[in-house]
Amino acid sequence: FKPFKTYLAILLWASGCLAVDAMVFFRGSAGTGLKDMVGQNGNHGVPLRRAKRGWMWNQFYLQEEYTGTDNQYVGKLHSDMDREDGNVRYVLSGDGAGTVFVIDENSGDLHVTRSLDRETKATYTLKAQAVNRVTGRPLEPETEFIVKIHDVNDNEPRFPKEVYMATVPERSNAGTSVIRVMAEDADDEMFGLAAKLVYSISQGHPYFSVEPSTGIIRTALGPDEMDRERREHYQVVIEAKDMGGQRGGLTGSTVVNISLTDVNDNPPRFINRIYQFNVAESAEVGAPIGRIRAVDPDIGKNAEMDFTIVGGEGQDVFDITTDKITQEGILAVKKPLDYEKKKSYDLHIQVQNPQLDVRFLALGTKDTAMVRVTVDDVDEPPVFDRFSYIMEVKENAPVGTAVSSVSAMDPDIKHSPVRYSIDRRTDPDRLFNVHAGNGSIFLLKTLDREESAWHNISVIAAEFNNPQQTSRVPVYIRVLDVNDNAPKLASFHETFVCDNAKPGQKIHTITAEDADDPIGGHRFLFTLALEGSVKPNFTLKDNQNNTASLFTRRAGYGRLQQSAFLVPVVISDGEYPMLSSTGTLTVRVCACTRDGNMEMCSAEPLSSSAGLSTGALVAILLCVIILLLIVVLFAALKRQKKKEPLIISKEDVRDNVVSYNDEGGGEEDTQAFDIGALRHPEVMEDGGKQRRDILPPETLYPPPPLRRVPPHTPTSRNNADVRDFINQRVQENDSNPTAPPYDSLATYAYEGNGSVAESLSSLGTASSEGEQDYNYLSEWGPRFRKLADMYGGEDSDRDS
Repeated sequence: FKPFKTYLAILLWASGCLAVDAMVFFRGSAGTGLKDMVGQNGNHGVPLRRAKRGWMWNQFYLQEEYTGTDNQYVGKLHSDMDREDGNVRYVLSGDGAGTVFVIDENSGDLHVTRSLDRETKATYTLKAQAVNRVTGRPLEPETEFIVKIHDVNDNEPRFPKEVYMATVPERSNAGTSVIRVMAEDADDEMFGLAAKLVYSISQGHPYFSVEPSTGIIRTALGPDEMDRERREHYQVVIEAKDMGGQRGGLTGSTVVNISLTDVNDNPPRFINRIYQFNVAESAEVGAPIGRIRAVDPDIGKNAEMDFTIVGGEGQDVFDITTDKITQEGILAVKKPLDYEKKKSYDLHIQVQNPQLDVRFLALGTKDTAMVRVTVDDVDEPPVFDRFSYIMEVKENAPVGTAVSSVSAMDPDIKHSPVRYSIDRRTDPDRLFNVHAGNGSIFLLKTLDREESAWHNISVIAAEFNNPQQTSRVPVYIRVLDVNDNAPKLASFHETFVCDNAKPGQKIHTITAEDADDPIGGHRFLFTLALEGSVKPNFTLKDNQNNTASLFTRRAGYGRLQQSAFLVPVVISDGEYPMLSSTGTLTVRVCACTRDGNMEMCSAEPLSSSAGLSTGALVAILLCVIILLLIVVLFAALKRQKKKEPLIISKEDVRDNVVSYNDEGGGEEDTQAFDIGALRHPEVMEDGGKQRRDILPPETLYPPPPLRRVPPHTPTSRNNADVRDFINQRVQENDSNPTAPPYDSLATYAYEGNGSVAESLSSLGTASSEGEQDYNYLSEWGPRFRKLADMYGGEDSDRDS
C-alpha cells in the first residue's frame, strides 16, 4: 500500500504543476526603455507608471520520449498588454527556438516539434517577448523562462566492463569480500526510481553472494568447501535492476571470473616409501647417484621442497640437494666409496616445505622415506700411499745412487701386483729411473745443482694383470748443494789510481761470487797472491763481510813509467772442502785533479769509467745522421734556388755589339752572343737544346752548291782560297743549330797569302786592295741583302 500512496502523491503533484504552468502572463507597458520610476514620460509624452509583471511561474515541464504524431503542447504565453485585437505578436528566442520549440505569434501557444531525450539535454533556456505588430516595438522587456524535461525510465543499467577478473585465497571464511561491481544508469536519479539499482546474483550459487545495494561479491561457503585443489575457477553472473528492483524495471548484467589463489595447506608426500640406488665404488665425490621425487598439490612457492638426510648409516658419506626447477631431491656422493670396506648404506630422507602456513600446521608439514644405496665393486687402479713425494739427493752423486722409493697397491680384494715406471714426458733428459718391482728411484746421470736445483717427475703405477688400470703420483726431487765451485771476482776487473794518489788511499772495493749455495751462506776470504806480495804497490784488507778493500801503498804513480798495474787476488770460500781461485785486478794510472776526480787515463779506456755505454753510442749515431740529413736538405734547397736574371727590365737590353780586337780565329766567337740568351739566362744552362724560336738555317735557305772557279789565272788561284774559306764558314753557320739569330751579322776576314808587310792582318795593306778578287761578294751579296730585307733595318744597314 505504501508504494501506491507514493505514486499517487507524485501524480497529484505533477498534475498541479502542469495546471499552474499552462499559461504565463505578461504585464507591462510597451517600449524597450521601460522605467521603473513613476513620473517619467514615455516616447509620446504619456506619464509612465511602474507595472508589475503578470507571470505566475517561470518554468515549463515537458516529458521526454513523446511518441505522438502532433506537436506536443507545452504551454501558453500571454501578456496583459494583449487586448486580443491582433495588435500583439509573440516572439520566441533561445535554445531550440524555431526548430525544437515553436510559438504561435498570435495566440502565444508554445509547442515542441520532436521527441526530446533528457539524457541528451535536460533543460532548455528560452526568451519570449510581446511586440507591436505594426511598429515592431516591444511592449515590455524580454522575459526568460526554462523548459525542463521530465525523466522516464528509458535506460537500463550498464556495467563498465562486460567481464571482471577477481581472486580470493582458498580456504577463506564465509563472507570474505572478493570484488565490488557497480552499474551505471543514465536516467535521473533525483526523480523517481528510474536510476535506483538493486544487485542480484543469477549464476554462482552457492559459492558466492552479492550485496543488493552495494554490489560487493562475497564468499558464501566455509573454508573446507573453498579448496583450490578441488576447484580453482568459478564464473559468477551479476545482474543490476533499476526501479528499485520492482517489476517493470530494466536489467543489466556482467560476468565475474573468480579464481582461488593457493595457500600452503598441503605438505609434500613421497611417491614411494623405499627408494633403491646403485653406485660404483669408483664414483667421484659430488657424482649424482639418483633422484628422489615427491609431490605437493600446492603451486608456486607453496610447492617448493627441502630434502634432508635425517638418519641412517651414511649421513657423512652421502648428501642430498634440491633441484630448484623440478623440485626433486638429488642424492650424491659426499666421500669416496670403498666396496671392500662397506657394500651398502641405508638412509632416511625427509621432505618438507621451506615456507609454512601456521593455519594448516595441523594438516602436516613433512614426509619421510628410506633410501638404500648399494656399492658396486669395480676394478680400481693402484693407489699410492701418498698424494705426492719429496726426495733429496746430493749433486755429483754417482750414477745408480738410490734417491728414495714410492709405494702403491691394488685396492681390490684380489690385490693384483703393481709395476712402476717413469713418465718420460716429465723426464726428457732421462736423469732418473725407477725399479719396476719395488718403486725405488735411482740416478741415470750425474746431477748438477747449479744447472737445476729441482726436478719434477711423475711415477706411474699399473696393475700387472691389467695394465690399463694405472695411476700416477708427482715426485719432487731436490738436488742438495756440494762445494764444487771456487769463488771468483764478482764484477769489475778494472779500476784506476790517480797519479797524485797518497799512501793508504782506498781505490777499490773487491767483491766475489760463488755458484754454490751453502746452508749457512757464503764466507769469502781475500788475500794477495804471492807474486803480488813481493814489492807490492798496493795493499789488500779483508773487510770480513765478503768484500775486500784495495789501498795504495806509496805515493806518486807515474803514468810515463808504468800505465797499469796487475794485482793478483786470491779468493777462498769457507766451506768443506775449501776451494780458492786467483783473480787479476787491473789498476790503470790516470791523471786526476786535486780532489781525486779522474781527468785523463791511459790509451786503453777503463771499462767502468771511460767506456761509452750503448745508449751514448746510439745518441752519437743519431746526431751524426741528423747532421747528414741537414746537409743534404741544405744542398737540395740551394740547388732549387733560382738564379737572378742577368737583365731584369726589358729597357736594360743593349744592342748585341760584338767587338773583335784579336786577329785570327776570333770570328768564331760571335756564336756565343744571343740577345734572347741574355734576356733568359736559363736558356744558357741548357746548351744542348736548340732554341724553339729559331729555325735551323738550312730549313729556310739551304746552302747552294759550291762552285769551283777554274784556275786559269794566278788571281783566280789566289781568290780560290778566300772563296773556299768563306764557303766553309757559311756552311758551318748554316748547319750549326746554336748559331746566332738570323738578324745577327757575322764577318770573316782573310789574311791572304804572301803579304809584303808580313802583317797578321790585311786590312790596311794597299797593295792587297788591288789584288783582291771580290767576285765572291757578287755571289753572296744578294743572300745577305735578302736577310736584311726580311728582318728590317735601314738601307745603310742592308747595304752593309
